[in-house]
Amino acid sequence: MQRRSLLRAAGAASLLSATPFVRAQGSLQKFKFNLGWKVEASGAGFLLALQRGYYKDAGLDVTIDTGNGSAAAIGLVASGAYEAASADLSTMIEFNLANPQAALKAVAMQYDLNPNAVIVRKDGPIKKPADLAGKTILGQPFNASRKLFPVFAKAQGFDPSGVKWENVAPDIGDTRFVKGDFDAVAYFFFTGLLNLKARGVTADQLTVFRFSDHGMKSYGNGLVANAKSMEQADTMKAFVKASTRGWLDCIADPKAGGAAVKTREPLANETLEFERLKLIVDGTMNTPDTRANGWGAATPARLQATIDETVAAFGLKSAPTLSDFWTDKFLPAMADRQLKA
Repeated sequence: MQRRSLLRAAGAASLLSATPFVRAQGSLQKFKFNLGWKVEASGAGFLLALQRGYYKDAGLDVTIDTGNGSAAAIGLVASGAYEAASADLSTMIEFNLANPQAALKAVAMQYDLNPNAVIVRKDGPIKKPADLAGKTILGQPFNASRKLFPVFAKAQGFDPSGVKWENVAPDIGDTRFVKGDFDAVAYFFFTGLLNLKARGVTADQLTVFRFSDHGMKSYGNGLVANAKSMEQADTMKAFVKASTRGWLDCIADPKAGGAAVKTREPLANETLEFERLKLIVDGTMNTPDTRANGWGAATPARLQATIDETVAAFGLKSAPTLSDFWTDKFLPAMADRQLKA
């Protein structure tokens, strides 16, 4: 009897160590996360972490909701409606400078390489980035690729002011681009390529000018959190660690990520989302920096470049310091964020 009591006590101690929130508070710690966009491969790592129980294992009851772009997601995090969201860091920097009381910060990097891009037809008149001068491009005012376009243009040595921007809903705009109404479209490259593929235009018919291939050093999306949620340090660390685990699984096995999207959204095209996830992994995550520093990490040089390029692109009158918009204190240990062999 005494031995069995000791074994039960040891087991309870082990469980307490593994799931502190469950045992300390008697229930899972609630945490609301906004994907920043609809259910698709860009959220696969979070969805896989949820479906495989990684958040629950960490003592969290995580709710994952869809979003309507980075600007909207950032506003929801700032309001306290969500603890965190996936959002474009340049948009967050702009928001923080206009709303300093919000004090939002990125707690992990999602896209090590910036996915913003301009896409053109190979059989069209645009053969190099400078040929975009004076052309017509599809891109809404809130579109990060449009907002960052001046940095891209400056790096390529042409004046962006002569570009005519068409503010048309993406689904209608994509169809009109295929018909030849616009010279180019501005998008995350993995969104644009697959949107156009669905309309009969394949990747071999297109040229993609990725900003990260043409002088831009900014990070893309990160996990953006508000001050109140960051005060709950153990909770935030648990969320970032479980999310990292989900994304490492997706990078190692994109088919599992595509299946996770399909499980959450039965109407999703699993084959398409697997293809999108491969583009995301190969084009933004499986990079030299991520292999060296682990998923979610950032370097001071790239952080400063993100600030400088944002200030230049948005015409901001001031600039934040690195510590104003980024913290690494919630990242898991290096061994827990390294890409799998």
